[in-house]
Amino acid sequence: MRATQQMGITLPNDMANVVKSKVQAGEYASESEVIRVGLRALIARDRAVETWLTNLVGPAYDALKADPSRAVTADLPREPPWRSTDARSGRRRSAWIRMRLSPSCCTK
Repeated sequence: MRATQQMGITLPNDMANVVKSKVQAGEYASESEVIRVGLRALIARDRAVETWLTNLVGPAYDALKADPSRAVTADLPREPPWRSTDARSGRRRSAWIRMRLSPSCCTK
């Protein structure tokens, strides 16, 4: 049994031109390879979003639902995290920069 399946797809002209230019520039061996790489990137992004939702958003929602007093209302002014400062050192916090998805989310 074949490990591949032949498909016919229709792309808008601008996308078709990108695919063709990638092959003509020698970045990829074939148009199929360009599409495969794009689909792999889409799959990796979908896994990263799912991991983020499962590991960060879901638990935060559950915690807020369990204790609504933790909520911050929209009418209260709040400083963005990249502008806030650490109370002890007076330095700006940069935790928002360090927050990123674990590379392991995209390796399955």
